[in-house]
Parts: sequence; C-alpha cells; structure tokens
Amino acid sequence: MSDRFFVFVGGLFGFWGVAAAAAAAHIAGTGMLATAASILLVHAVLLVALPAALNAWVAHRGLMRIGGWLLAAGVLLFTGDLTLRALVDDGLFPMAAPAGGILVMLGWAAIGTSGLVSSRL
Repeated sequence: MSDRFFVFVGGLFGFWGVAAAAAAAHIAGTGMLATAASILLVHAVLLVALPAALNAWVAHRGLMRIGGWLLAAGVLLFTGDLTLRALVDDGLFPMAAPAGGILVMLGWAAIGTSGLVSSRL
C-alpha cells in the first residue's frame, strides 16, 4: 500500500481529534475524550509527516513503515475505545485501550530504532 495512506489516516485522525476536543470542551465529564483528542492530534501530525521522512531520511524505511502501521492501528484502538467509553459508556471490546497503547509504544520504538539500523539491510 502507498505511503500516501499514512497521510490519509493522519488526516482522519486530525479531523477526529479536533471533533473530540470540541466535544470534550462542551460535554461535562469527558476527560477520556480530551485524552483521546490529544493522542489523535499528536499522532495525526506524525502520520502526515511520515512519508516525507521515509523519502528523505537515511533511516531503515521498512522498520519505519512497520512503526507507522503499528501507530495507526494502536491509536485507532486506544482512542476508539476511549471515545466510545466517553460518549456511550461502552468500549470497543475488553482490553482494547491497553492493546492499542501497547501497539502505539511498539510503533514509537520501531520508528526510533529505524534511525539506528542501517538503511542497507
């Protein structure tokens, strides 16, 4: 799949993040929604910038792509679960948020490690 997909997902995360932040500002007791908004917005920027880094950087591109996919999946699970819990008091499935959080951490680790691994591998 094209690296442009990261830009698409980043744009969706940005849209969702702004909507979640606006909802959190107007709905009482939505701390989880505010947390989801913050995570969505931070990772939206990363995913939109990832293709530029893949094309310009000397990092290991395969590892960086894996990190991007892990981040996208993890953010979707984590923030999806938080958003549903905040708005309808029911999550995606048991342990969705922790599983998503672990995927996000692994994604960041993969992206960080990609800078240490030779791009010739």
